[in-house]
Amino acid sequence: MTTKHCVIGIDVGSTAAKAAAFDQSGAEIRTFSAPNPRVAVSRDRQEIDMIALWEVVATVLGGLTAWLREEGWDVRGVGVTGHGNGLYLVDADLHPVRAAFASTDSRAESIVAALEAAEVEQVRRVTGSVPWAAQPGVLLRWLLDHEPESLQRARWALTCKDWIVTCLTGVASADYSDASACGLVTLATREYEPAVFDLLGLPRELMRLQPPLNESNAVVAAVTLEAAQRSGLPVGTPVVAGCMDCVASPLGAGAVARGDVTIIVGTWAINSVVVPVDEEPPHVTLNALLPDPALMLAQEVAPTSAASIEWYASLMSSVAPERVTPRQLLEVAADAPAGSDGLLFLPFVHGAPEHLGASATLVGAKGSHGYREIARAVAEGITQYHRVQVEKVLRSGADVSDAPWTLAGGGAKNPLWAQMFADILGHPVRRQLGTELGTRGVASLAAHGAGWDTSAWRDDPDLTLVVEPGADRDTYRAQSDRFDRVLAAMAEVWTAAGR
Repeated sequence: MTTKHCVIGIDVGSTAAKAAAFDQSGAEIRTFSAPNPRVAVSRDRQEIDMIALWEVVATVLGGLTAWLREEGWDVRGVGVTGHGNGLYLVDADLHPVRAAFASTDSRAESIVAALEAAEVEQVRRVTGSVPWAAQPGVLLRWLLDHEPESLQRARWALTCKDWIVTCLTGVASADYSDASACGLVTLATREYEPAVFDLLGLPRELMRLQPPLNESNAVVAAVTLEAAQRSGLPVGTPVVAGCMDCVASPLGAGAVARGDVTIIVGTWAINSVVVPVDEEPPHVTLNALLPDPALMLAQEVAPTSAASIEWYASLMSSVAPERVTPRQLLEVAADAPAGSDGLLFLPFVHGAPEHLGASATLVGAKGSHGYREIARAVAEGITQYHRVQVEKVLRSGADVSDAPWTLAGGGAKNPLWAQMFADILGHPVRRQLGTELGTRGVASLAAHGAGWDTSAWRDDPDLTLVVEPGADRDTYRAQSDRFDRVLAAMAEVWTAAGR
């Protein structure tokens, strides 16, 4: 049998771990996935068992590598992507110091609220990011205040994908995309920024926790014997530094030319536009460096997307005879009218960086409303907040392409929801279907690390998947105005409730 070569992309998201193999042309060969472990310690504390997470990833890899061996495939490289921000602390032996902080953790909101606005703006102008509760630096400050012993034991402060790379290779590393999106580096110099530690009241001595920085497509080390025995990967397989998922998905979609817009409907809402690095960073939540050193992604992100529909499905499942899925809720949402008969949902089940103390809120509920109207209101509320974030990116001064915007994730896979996005955004969207974009994006980095020519990996846009704004545009324009007014009014309510 002729040996066939492939690379593997691993995507460790907030809810699931996926491993996918791709051939030299960028075509997907096979994908395996499994749900990730997570513990909700309290309403504002979301943690992850790091060992259990690695076990899930290793098991998924084991299934994929066993299948690849049977089919005659030879793995030539591995790349890892994962949720950005949060915090994964390890000691000098690369063992977890404590449970990881998930990117939806909000326990440190009071630290952010106490920061001086002028100092925050000063740091934002060089790092391109504003502090928020689940950033690594903010979480380090929380640990300094509440668990100093954890910091004393720690050697490296990793992100999700860095932890998995460490498990595979025995080497602690970081890449520019994650570090910049975490607000830790100066965009112009691509070096760790001490002023971030000063802003957060952290001793600069703690900068020792930051791992060495690498290009996303640079090979940092190879798969160890221990990792090979657990995952089925060949010993010595090159592993690249990888990138955060907010970068991997646009890479996978091929939306990495200046002005390209990508909207990703995952657990997190990810709304990004490609901008040049050599200009003042747009005033958005974060700017993430791309593998092309001349470009970065200006992004508005928040845990306000599919997490809310998953939350509502979980509530329905608790009283239904069988498990209710998000897909089923979107199906019944089609039976409710556009505008959800006046219901309005603010999708903050995990809060949001821009709105301290925010919580999920249902406005306008009447006795005539049922689960169909609520299901549609949840989907519409998620989409409306994507619009709010996209409009902020547009106001930041970023040049945006007139071409259809790439729509990926749950919003792309469901036709009703895709139409909702086009109507609410008032702009054509192109549904990205099929391949998991995160795994494909990071696999392309692994292919580069393996020395492959990846020009064939670029996809030509499929115009049949473009969705234009439709008949409900006027209804949603009116809803958008109401959504914005309610969102502004609720800010004071959330602040008061937080006190």
